[in-house]
Amino acid sequence: MAENELTVRNAVVTGASRGIGRAISVALASSGCNVLINYAGNAAAAEEAAALCREAAGEKEIQVLVYQADVSDEAQANALIDYAEEQFGRIDILVNNAGRTKDGLVIGMKTEDFDSVIDLNLKGTFFCCRAAAKKMIRKRFGRIINISSVVGIHGNAGQVNYSASKAGVIGMTKSLAKELAGRNVTVNAVAPGFIETDMTAVLPDKAKEAILAGIPMKKGGSPEDVANAVRFFASDAASYITGQVIGVDGGMGM
Repeated sequence: MAENELTVRNAVVTGASRGIGRAISVALASSGCNVLINYAGNAAAAEEAAALCREAAGEKEIQVLVYQADVSDEAQANALIDYAEEQFGRIDILVNNAGRTKDGLVIGMKTEDFDSVIDLNLKGTFFCCRAAAKKMIRKRFGRIINISSVVGIHGNAGQVNYSASKAGVIGMTKSLAKELAGRNVTVNAVAPGFIETDMTAVLPDKAKEAILAGIPMKKGGSPEDVANAVRFFASDAASYITGQVIGVDGGMGM
């Protein structure tokens, strides 16, 4: 087995219907994992992601499930994790990718826009981590990978809410890693930089040019670049790594 391949394991990926979440799901499926694709509202996109997972698995016999849940809601997050365990028998990998942005300068930022981002990006990650950790501890095995951001490390004007949520994810990752290490559960984070997705595609050309100028590699990354880092953290090659943050940013965070 190649180092970046996984033994048959069961993975839950939140916010997996498109973009980075979809790429992560496909990468895990291609490595032989059973995958539960969580989505909030776009059922058609989630089914497309599931089809891509099955295609990527090739001759590997895997199970791909689709489940709707808003993980910013505690009850729905708990139900998602319970459903995954019921269907798969156990949860081995949790990837917390679900997130949103509501950008704006702080002097004009509405309280509800701040709360909305914190509720999904930070509290949603907490709800899923807590629910999955209880199950992983009993099995004495688990891989939790949280998707943070380069702005959670360095900040960004106009993204006070998003930066705070992603910085919180890093703090949560490190604290949870210390709590769970003795039970063979690792907790790590990936901090993407400028990744070419639907979210970044709507930026004005001048804004993109300014961002790219600040990246040493002078180009944006792909969702697959992030997915490769997640697959590494989920693999046996990373079994002695916990509490770490990998920047997938073309040097943007240096």
